[in-house]
Amino acid sequence: MFKKFFILIRKSDWLLSVTAFFLVAFGMMGIYSTETSSADSDFLNFKKQLVFFGIGILLMVFFSILDYRYLKTYNLVIYGLGIFILVMVLVSGIVIGGTQGWLLLFGDQGFQPVEVAKIVMIVVLAGFFTNWRVEVQKLRNLIIIFLVAGTLVVLVFMQPDFGSAFILLAIFLGLLFMTKIKKSYVITIVLLFSVLFIAAWSFAFTDIQKDRILTFLDPDRDPWGSGYNIKQSIIAVGSGQFFGRGLSLGPQSGLNFLPVQETDFIFAVIAEELGFVGAILLLGFIVLLIYRLFRISRLARDDFGLLVVGGIIIYLFAQSILNIGMNIGVMPIAGVPLPLVSYGGSSLIATFIMLGIAQSIYIRKEKTVV
Repeated sequence: MFKKFFILIRKSDWLLSVTAFFLVAFGMMGIYSTETSSADSDFLNFKKQLVFFGIGILLMVFFSILDYRYLKTYNLVIYGLGIFILVMVLVSGIVIGGTQGWLLLFGDQGFQPVEVAKIVMIVVLAGFFTNWRVEVQKLRNLIIIFLVAGTLVVLVFMQPDFGSAFILLAIFLGLLFMTKIKKSYVITIVLLFSVLFIAAWSFAFTDIQKDRILTFLDPDRDPWGSGYNIKQSIIAVGSGQFFGRGLSLGPQSGLNFLPVQETDFIFAVIAEELGFVGAILLLGFIVLLIYRLFRISRLARDDFGLLVVGGIIIYLFAQSILNIGMNIGVMPIAGVPLPLVSYGGSSLIATFIMLGIAQSIYIRKEKTVV
């Protein structure tokens, strides 16, 4: 048993894992730096992130060893679990930052079900597309897939978590394009989502929800709210110049001008303290991580593995672009973390689970591996 364990681990993509660890290290530096601004800081976030990191590694190893094809077998169970926790958070979740997207576990430790929903979206859609193969071209089946994916998107939208809903929608549309279905069907599905949004805007959304959406699209509507966040983030990124101010020496982050700096604006903290060089290095690791996943997708032994890794790539790319774009003022405030870098156990652990699944696909790229 142990011999098989070590054989499987040895066959994994070590560069993928090491790249992920470097990204976590960047995040840990940023989190530590944000906590040094307080004279009596107990560095609780830093310590908790270390614990999340340890849990994430264990789960990555577990899913690396687990044959990824089991996920396809239990597709409906996984989908049911995703729907259940998203409904639970709407019924009994707590509100943080205006979004009812958290469940409490183990006392006061929060958990974001939407991070699990991203895994569910990838795995379930990959299973549907590979099970139906040619039949996915049938309009009836596409409607079923639209309802399956749309339910997840709508439940997240109702929290309201517009950034995560956008990521789920990006995963859905990206996987649709990977299946090479008729482009007219894709356009039809996009139009259906648009009609649903317009109907919800007209009949379902409250004034508060509408205001959040408008501010999401145009931060200048709220210059002392989310608009203020973007302005401070741009100042922080610019003030880092080429080599940065030095760890814990950034005035924007150190003097707390930059809000939620350990989560949404961690990239601005890193850019301010490590400068252009540090920011480019961070971006380089993100690109390398995506490249390694792209390589795994090309080596996948079946369509299910190919689509799962494709979905993980779409998630990492879309969420990284959205978060970094928000930090430099070219994207609206989305409230999504930078994968592996931002503080937060839900996102960090979910991303490591995805990387573990990708490792499982890479380990079993040869049909002799069981």
